Amino acid sequence: FIKLYERVIFSVEEFARGLKCDNNSLIIHPSIDPFSQKNKFLEQDVVDEIVEKFGVDIQRPFLLQVSRFDPWKDPLGVIDVYRNVKVDFPNIQLVLIGSMATDDPEGWKFYEKTLRYAGMDEDIFVFTNFDGVGSLEVNAFQRKATIVIQKSIREGFGLTVSEALWKRRAVIGGNTGGIKVQIKNGENGFLVSSKVETEERVKELLLNGEEREEFGRNGHAVVRKKFLTTRHALDYLKLFKSLAVS
Repeated sequence: FIKLYERVIFSVEEFARGLKCDNNSLIIHPSIDPFSQKNKFLEQDVVDEIVEKFGVDIQRPFLLQVSRFDPWKDPLGVIDVYRNVKVDFPNIQLVLIGSMATDDPEGWKFYEKTLRYAGMDEDIFVFTNFDGVGSLEVNAFQRKATIVIQKSIREGFGLTVSEALWKRRAVIGGNTGGIKVQIKNGENGFLVSSKVETEERVKELLLNGEEREEFGRNGHAVVRKKFLTTRHALDYLKLFKSLAVS
């Protein structure tokens, strides 16, 4: 089937493994739009106002994961990480944000499971688009978060990582899929493969503000070079040129 096409595009190189399309395949990574509601610059007072409106204490640190309520995104594992970190950092808060669809019964079931797992902890906040959390609000939460987590067990590309890196946040991501392309371990974030490893990295970053800032600077630079729509457009121009020549 693949051989019928002149070019086959993959978002991550490992997704092409095992497919016999070496001669007509290429890698084009997804990208973020820096001028969209989710990624445009926001003044600090606007960020604070938005986050505070949802009841999060902006004077205290918080961990953030933005993803679907899905077992592969492991929000329950993130709650476990938060609870263990909270033993040593009692001021820490956790914010989980996900977008829900009315025609996704499985998503709603896992969302409800996440709420039950969070229990009555007043420092855990679970928000969806039905709570008024849209692109602008996600932007603000990503900019305000102390540490952003993307603890995926399996992942396609995971552009929420680039969204957070663009906002100069320190990011801890699951060592899977496109997250490995966006995070260079120890330079602009950490790659993790377990809850214990995630806890260790969260604690390290909470204790080291300079490291968080360094990761943020490095992450912003990586996204500017590799994961913006300008690079994406250039990749497609090169693709169209190669097709025209061939």
